[in-house]
Amino acid sequence: MKKFKRFAFFVLCACICVGMLSGIPASAGRQKLIPGGMNFGVKFFTDGLLVVGTTDITTSAGLCSPAKENGIKVKETIISVDGKKMSTSEELARTVDQSGGKEITLTVKNTEGMERDVKVKPALSSETGKWCIGVWVRDSTAGIGTVTYINAFTGDFGGLGHGICDTDTGVIMPVGKAYVVDVNITSVDKGDARTPGELKGTFGKEVRGEIFKNTRTGVFGSLSTLPAVLREPMEVARKKEVTEGEATVLCQVNGKVGEYGIEILKVYKDSGDTKNFLIRVTDPALLEATGGIVQGMSGSPIIQNGRLIGAVTHVLVNDHTKGYGIFIENMLETAQK
Repeated sequence: MKKFKRFAFFVLCACICVGMLSGIPASAGRQKLIPGGMNFGVKFFTDGLLVVGTTDITTSAGLCSPAKENGIKVKETIISVDGKKMSTSEELARTVDQSGGKEITLTVKNTEGMERDVKVKPALSSETGKWCIGVWVRDSTAGIGTVTYINAFTGDFGGLGHGICDTDTGVIMPVGKAYVVDVNITSVDKGDARTPGELKGTFGKEVRGEIFKNTRTGVFGSLSTLPAVLREPMEVARKKEVTEGEATVLCQVNGKVGEYGIEILKVYKDSGDTKNFLIRVTDPALLEATGGIVQGMSGSPIIQNGRLIGAVTHVLVNDHTKGYGIFIENMLETAQK
């Protein structure tokens, strides 16, 4: 069995590829949130083991792939083996090998969240001398993102504006445990015509909070320690209030959060829960520092007319000055479900 490196690094960001906003009475006024803009690091452990590939095993009788032959598919999640919960790729490999070739029962969850039991008979690898089932799994990852908002009263926060996805399958990874840690940005790589730029940095050791939800519209959790410097809370905008024209984005460049000019080029009123409007970076200082939108800026809050309207989510591959934003209303609706 091949194993993936734990904490395989990826950058949470530009994928190439009011209480309750709708429920609060009008007389109570709008919800206010602290806009973020600061970077954070994530150490993410999956709930179960995400299948990212199957492989053939070389045996004395030839090639075989027990996992694939018994219907285990890429993008599914292995929850347990013979009733024992699996948390790491090493634990799965050890459990399979200790079977001695006897049939084992894997509890597997598909992409629709439905679980089933799959009986698999491991094969003895003539290359390693170990019993294997021929599956590649991922159990963890790590990366950099940007905080969109913080609730000053609860410490709850939202960020990224899109989910943490597996780099091979594109599947939103199921949350087991996910910790927020400090990150020190050491450099900014500007993009070229083929690939976007990215923020590069190192993680701190102290845990600053946890992430409880990993969704299409962002990650949501709670901070145990608030950043030392915070802006004043501001009102959040409804979808219908977002317009084409000037706006600003908060993002961390050169060690501190700054406010930079952007233009909203197009608002897509019926765009669903992501990629709700098209933006272009216009601020010379930000263009000089990053070349536009780079990986790691996902979640950077966008402000228009003194209100928090959304966050940066994706960059356009062929023009790094442009990208997509998500309505803050969509992020909040997901966070409250």
